[in-house]
Amino acid sequence: MVPARFTQDGTLIVHNLFANPQFVQFAPMILIFVVMYFLLIRPQQARQRKLKEEQSSLRRGDRIVTAGGILGVVQATRDGSEEVDVEIAQGVRVKIVRSTITTVLERSEKA
Repeated sequence: MVPARFTQDGTLIVHNLFANPQFVQFAPMILIFVVMYFLLIRPQQARQRKLKEEQSSLRRGDRIVTAGGILGVVQATRDGSEEVDVEIAQGVRVKIVRSTITTVLERSEKA
């Protein structure tokens, strides 16, 4: 957008935005923010959205990794519940909170 104004005799005066020293001074910071947004913030938001979808769509047989680094296989989930039953060793079942699941690896068996 180019600022413009009229003089008393009706001629149009157009000001160049890039001739404004304040704009030129802040332009590099604005450019850095835009680049950081597209290179860092948006991809991270997409990863978080994908992880949230994976956490909400867990099913029996999914192999997972928790935030503590524990590998396990989902044994039972309950809709609307934040708890998931996970088998971390043969015969050893624990309940974990969905939000502690950081990775869903692959399905080991058909549900």
